[in-house]
Amino acid sequence: MNPLDLVRAEPGPAFTVTLDGRSIDVLPGRTVAAALWAEGVTSWRSTRGTGRPRGVFCGIGVCFDCLVTVNDCPNQRACLVRLAPGDAIRTQEGTGHDD
Repeated sequence: MNPLDLVRAEPGPAFTVTLDGRSIDVLPGRTVAAALWAEGVTSWRSTRGTGRPRGVFCGIGVCFDCLVTVNDCPNQRACLVRLAPGDAIRTQEGTGHDD
C-alpha cells in the first residue's frame, strides 16, 4: 500500500461500549484512553490509600497511572487496550480488586 493512500483513510462506523454502565460511541481503532478523552473524561482511577485521581500520564504503556477495568479484568492500561464493540469499561479504585 502506498503511504499516501493512508492520508485519505477514514474510520469505519462507530460502535458502542459502556463506561460505568453509560453508553458511549467509539471509533474503530481507539484505545480506552482515547475513547475516554473523546468523551471529556480525564480521570478514571483513584489511588490506593489517598484516593487521588489518575488518568493518562505517559500514554505509551510504561507507567501504570491509567489503569482501568475492562470486561471485569482489572489493571488494564487504558493507553494500550483497543476497544471492541460491547466492551465494558469501569473506573477503578485502588488495586481494582475487592480488597
